[in-house]
Amino acid sequence: LRKTKMAGIGSSGYWEDLRKQARQLENELDLKLVSFSKLCTSYSSSRDGRRGETSDTTPLLNNSTQDRMFDTMSVELEQLLAKLTAVNDKMAEYTNTPGTASLNAALMHTLQRHRDILQDYTQEFHKTKGNFLAIREREDLLGSVRKDIETYKSGSGVNNRRTELFLKEHEHLRNSERLVDDTISIAMATKENMTSQRGVLKSIQSKVNTLANRFPTINNLIQRINLRKRRDSLILGSVIGVCTIILLLYALH
Repeated sequence: LRKTKMAGIGSSGYWEDLRKQARQLENELDLKLVSFSKLCTSYSSSRDGRRGETSDTTPLLNNSTQDRMFDTMSVELEQLLAKLTAVNDKMAEYTNTPGTASLNAALMHTLQRHRDILQDYTQEFHKTKGNFLAIREREDLLGSVRKDIETYKSGSGVNNRRTELFLKEHEHLRNSERLVDDTISIAMATKENMTSQRGVLKSIQSKVNTLANRFPTINNLIQRINLRKRRDSLILGSVIGVCTIILLLYALH
């Protein structure tokens, strides 16, 4: 069996069979990747179109069908990539056989081209798959959040009303506290002004007393003036009283 295998490797038809298998797998991969990309795009578009719908109108069957198609196509693409990798490895083994030394440059060029195609397909597959999984994870998370919000809104109407009332009451208390603080601030400012004015009046009185103590003559003069004013007031009051009595007596007679 080993001799037969080595004989097959040494034949030029073996190389052509490998190239034929590689091209066939590459064509299949190209078609599959196009379909895979369209599936991911349609999944994203359908999710965006249903973002505003409720859970009662959302077609869950379509989502599950797309998920199954995604899983199936992912497995198929992984299998095709594994087969193409195996074919490339066999082509690499063929280029290392002693009988292909004269054609080694051309064979290596062809092998490198198939390896580049394999690498491009592998990167495209992983990129598309990663985008699909990211979209599905994000949409599942958003769907869960929307469901929780709807459940909260539908099942906690009374709690929402109580919470709203508590918030209003709390706001009223904060406003009352703010008014009390403003009133206290005004009272403190008034007290400070009165204290300042009292100090000014005490200072003026102290200066007047000091001035009076320094100049006794002025103090005596002021006292005499005050006494004369009191005497004049008494005389004027007496005259007015006597005149009033005389007028009353005259009016009675």
